[in-house]
Amino acid sequence: QVQLVESGGGLVQAGGSLRLSCAASGRTFSSYAMGWFRQARGKERKFVAGISGSNGRLYYSDSVKGRFTVSRDNAKNTVYLQMNSMKAEDTAVYYCATAPAVYSGSTYWGHYDYWGQGTQVTVSS
Repeated sequence: QVQLVESGGGLVQAGGSLRLSCAASGRTFSSYAMGWFRQARGKERKFVAGISGSNGRLYYSDSVKGRFTVSRDNAKNTVYLQMNSMKAEDTAVYYCATAPAVYSGSTYWGHYDYWGQGTQVTVSS
């Protein structure tokens, strides 16, 4: 089993930056694809960004492409989401999750096996 813990959320001004971290337990971390999802109040959970389990093919939703960057450090069992040029629409609870490598970049929540508890991100405008 895998345990995921997100951190780094908080309040940021529109146009500012924030970096989220997701620390994972598990011997086979490097074999997982990783995804970031977010869920705004009253909205469904949506895919934000992903990274493959290999060297790191990157995937982004259209709404964040060019502003967010996903990366991973397998030695630290950690995945990151660097968020720049943030907008009020980015306000949500952010979750990291794992998926089998074959589902790298999948936007479907059901392809992901383990989820973190979420971290709140609030962008003021």
